[in-house]
Amino acid sequence: MVSEILSAGSGLHPPSRGLNRRPPSRRAAGPRGRPANRRRGQGIGGPLRVRVANAPVSWGVLEFSLGKGGPSYTSVLDEIRGTGYVGTELGDWGFLPEHPQTLRRELERRSLTLVGGFVPVALSDREAHESGERIALRTALLMADAAGSAPWLILSDDNGRSEVRTQNAGRILPAHGLSDARWEVLAGGADRIARAVLQQSGLRTVFHHHCGGFVETPVEVDRLLSLTDPELVGLCLDTGHYRFGGGDPAEAVRRHAGRIRHVHLKDCHPDVAERSRLEGWGYFESVRRGVFCELGQGEVDFPAVLDGLKRTGYAGWIVVEQDVLPGMGTPKESAERNRAYLQSMGI
Repeated sequence: MVSEILSAGSGLHPPSRGLNRRPPSRRAAGPRGRPANRRRGQGIGGPLRVRVANAPVSWGVLEFSLGKGGPSYTSVLDEIRGTGYVGTELGDWGFLPEHPQTLRRELERRSLTLVGGFVPVALSDREAHESGERIALRTALLMADAAGSAPWLILSDDNGRSEVRTQNAGRILPAHGLSDARWEVLAGGADRIARAVLQQSGLRTVFHHHCGGFVETPVEVDRLLSLTDPELVGLCLDTGHYRFGGGDPAEAVRRHAGRIRHVHLKDCHPDVAERSRLEGWGYFESVRRGVFCELGQGEVDFPAVLDGLKRTGYAGWIVVEQDVLPGMGTPKESAERNRAYLQSMGI
């Protein structure tokens, strides 16, 4: 599935002027009629006691094999710290050092905290559960050895594996979803892996909904949470994926307050998302075109999201992510602007 892109270049392509019907400084209706709020500098009425991290995905380090090289881990860690973040996620396996002492040393020399590691597993395929558990444990044990019990094992469906889901990301219909039986398999796999990770590493698990996988839409997120054990599986709310998947992230905060244990702050550009639906782009083409833009340039209502987190007493990590493909955009400069955006709201 990943071969659908990269042939047209790796630069970030903003939407054409003809599609920019909504100036970014105005409040506008987002896709499917939900309101957007793109105002910079609006505070949230008091402190939200969180720490702010970034992740290698903002530098084009992905779990997909896209056939292009990327930056070194040393340069990414240097730039994460240099742009004002105090934590990082692990990135794709093998990007950061796989030896715990080396990993710990690289993090400590930059005063960075390891906050989580992303593990995609084809959870709706029962045959993939055993290998998925091994991979999750490999990641969890590395993080535990390097950083103790604080990092999250961030479990997700194996995104990009299903052609139908990848090609229809951002416009999923009920017909694209799983049967009841496969939902039971998916949820059982998530519980199994989370239980093994907790028992063998002491780390806790959150589930990351993701466009291009079988848990994308708000209805699918609801279904996943209803079928999994809340003692084992929390929610990693990703505001950009939730928005591109048709939901209102601020509503997700209210709806799932009891399960949100990790947060990825990501924006979604309404014009790119609309064009993706109209022209039938697949997930990777949408990413290449910049559907996940800098914070404050899309339609995610971050003041409402952050205020909701404050009201629920959230005190975990905020991980800024701007998913880009290898070689795309200007990651360091984007990271600086994203950090400044949060600082303008007192974060």
